Amino acid sequence: MRSIWKGHIRFSLVTIPIQIFTAIESKSKISFRQLHNEDNGRISYKKICTSCDKEVPYGDIVKGYEYEPDQYVVLSKEEMNSVKLESTKAIDIEAFIDLNEVHPTRFETVYFIGPNGEVATKTFSLLLQTLKKSNKAGVGRVILRDKEDVVLITPQGEGLLMYKLRYPNELRKMENVPNLGTVEVDKKQMELAETLVDSLTTTFDKINFDDNYKDALMDLVNSKIDGKEIVTLDSDTKEKPVVDIMDALKASIEAAKKKSA
Repeated sequence: MRSIWKGHIRFSLVTIPIQIFTAIESKSKISFRQLHNEDNGRISYKKICTSCDKEVPYGDIVKGYEYEPDQYVVLSKEEMNSVKLESTKAIDIEAFIDLNEVHPTRFETVYFIGPNGEVATKTFSLLLQTLKKSNKAGVGRVILRDKEDVVLITPQGEGLLMYKLRYPNELRKMENVPNLGTVEVDKKQMELAETLVDSLTTTFDKINFDDNYKDALMDLVNSKIDGKEIVTLDSDTKEKPVVDIMDALKASIEAAKKKSA
């Protein structure tokens, strides 16, 4: 595993040499090329100016902020670079908090953190075990790819996890979702719904997380590579007729009991 960033974690006067690794396996995704359906030629993209209808070379492209419709403030590369933050190669922990204080909507990308060299293992282990014992998470800032991010650092196993956090202004408000509101529910329906939840309750590690779509897509790709005939299988996920909610709850409970038996 190759690190994407090397630097330090700093909290107060303690400095720990660390390295950061991408936690997401990019090879798990299936990617496609866009092709011309007549000759399978790969599709390229040209930068076309909507005013003069000419192709624009990369060196002639500038960035503009649209402050009113079709009105732009143009920023040159030099101006953009003048406000670019220089990496301090350090994650400065500003505070420690309880992890349950952070709403799930704030979490973004996840990374692994490990010590950078044997000399760092002792202080790294000190931070790791302190976070475990205190049940706290560290909040700090780091500059990755010219952008400053607020990050949350938590222990996992013998290493640390680092989550990039979304800023509050990046999130929409739940109250703007239409048709929300508390309505009275039938007591018997609630009791059956709670029974259904109890019958389906398990632990997270027992849940099947197979990527069925990816598996089916790769089967299709491999079949076409092998020159086999493509057969479409009937799906049992077709839309089913609406039934009475009480009947649906009772049937769901029975199905859950049979599955767990």
